[in-house]
Amino acid sequence: MAGWQALYWDNQLVSQISANADAGESFEHSFILQAQNEAMAEADVEPRQINCTLKLKLNWQPFALSYQLEVGEQLLAEGDVTEQDIESQELVNRVKQPRKFSILGLGSLALKLFKSAKVVKVLFAAGSLAAYTWLFSIEFAIALILCLVFHEYGHIRAMQRFGLKTKGIYLIPFVGGLAVSDDRINTRWQNVYISIMGPCYGLFLSLVCLVLYWITDIELLAGLAAFNALLNLFNMLPVLPLDGGHVLKSISFSVNSVVGLLFCVVCAIAGVAVSYTFGLALLGFLLAIGSIEILFEWKQRHHSDLLPLDRYGQIVSGCWYFATVGGLSWIIWHLGQGENSALALPLRILAS
Repeated sequence: MAGWQALYWDNQLVSQISANADAGESFEHSFILQAQNEAMAEADVEPRQINCTLKLKLNWQPFALSYQLEVGEQLLAEGDVTEQDIESQELVNRVKQPRKFSILGLGSLALKLFKSAKVVKVLFAAGSLAAYTWLFSIEFAIALILCLVFHEYGHIRAMQRFGLKTKGIYLIPFVGGLAVSDDRINTRWQNVYISIMGPCYGLFLSLVCLVLYWITDIELLAGLAAFNALLNLFNMLPVLPLDGGHVLKSISFSVNSVVGLLFCVVCAIAGVAVSYTFGLALLGFLLAIGSIEILFEWKQRHHSDLLPLDRYGQIVSGCWYFATVGGLSWIIWHLGQGENSALALPLRILAS
């Protein structure tokens, strides 16, 4: 749990410490800077070497960092950093991450090119309404769009909780919605919290619709509860760029030991087994594929500059993820047990 440490000076890597579960709490980065002004260069004088040492005391649970920067034998700077400090800081000149070619990535880039135009939101919303009306009815289409907006509002509220600037909600026909922010996150916990709050809002809305259905016996409410749960459940699949993919990616990228990685694998296998036990074949298949994808990307976790989750954060994130998936799955399973074929459709989709 010591983390992967990379120290940059003027965007140049000067010191690096590999992850080590038994590294303890104290670390030391030593590096040499070369100083040379114009007069020294003209006189062909060798650059002066400056010996620098950065001493760290790092505690992961909860995260706390104390540092001392020494130049020669002189103490130049010292201070303390908490996770809240990292969440609120604005990083300039971030290290660029290697990106893979992705059709979804190209779609995201195209959206960013147009997101400044407010008319795009209206056009996307109108297209979504027309698409869902064509598939269902105008009443159900309006209700479904409200469910999508409520889901994305969960992401917006989570972004605002960390002080991130939001650009609003975009509705994309046949795809769903997208909450957009111009700011970038600094920690894996921010990624988990923002990603999972959308499905949590969706779970809460489905539970409200289900309770109202029990009280009023209006089948439209039951249909909303089932289909809204299905949409949010697919969002929780561990496939990037879905919400579940971001959650499990943050968990797996924060694990630096073989034991932690094996724990993630066991949880994934358990999720697949539970899915097939309850006849949710499609969910189990996609869970397996998504978990394999996350494990492959786990090898590239050290390229990220996000503060990883501590062990407590990993456990909380994992339990939160499986509790949300379980709640959404239960709603679909419960409503699919009746004789109404429309309400059983989400369950049949998962069992296909």
